[in-house]
Amino acid sequence: MQTIQIKRVSLNDIDHLQKISKQTFAETFTLGNTEENLKNYLEQSFSYEKLTSELNDNNSEFYFAELNNEIIGYLKLNFGESQTEIKDNEALEIERIYVLKEFHGKKVAQSLYDKAIEAAYKIKANYVWLGVWEENPRAISFYSKNGFVEFDKHIFKLGEDEQTDIMMKLEL
Repeated sequence: MQTIQIKRVSLNDIDHLQKISKQTFAETFTLGNTEENLKNYLEQSFSYEKLTSELNDNNSEFYFAELNNEIIGYLKLNFGESQTEIKDNEALEIERIYVLKEFHGKKVAQSLYDKAIEAAYKIKANYVWLGVWEENPRAISFYSKNGFVEFDKHIFKLGEDEQTDIMMKLEL
């Protein structure tokens, strides 16, 4: 396999970001969710307005994973007040790591994860945290393998459905 390139996403990339966001989220969560809840979540969470706001936020960063100039995954990081819950200036949140299903098991997520850890060290974070759906054993295993441990739980709303996310943390 050729080298995976990690590139920062800009506002000019919004069409590509919206496409990869919707596609990877749907691939990951179609099973176990109603079509209506999934459709509403995709429309709201990955609208141009929401993505534009996130891309313009100085405390959030997006990165694409590319292979042969094809976007195959992405990463979203949050710092300081832009973190979804903890809002600790000494922490970095990995809000999203998503990879196209056909590239699972090919070290794409690891490349994106490595970029996140690099960003955490750059800001001198004490720890990295994230939330992962309790019914996503693949992701839980991935983060556990990388040293994350469970420290709490929270509710994630997908449409009308309240789901439990496991909150995980890696001390740096």
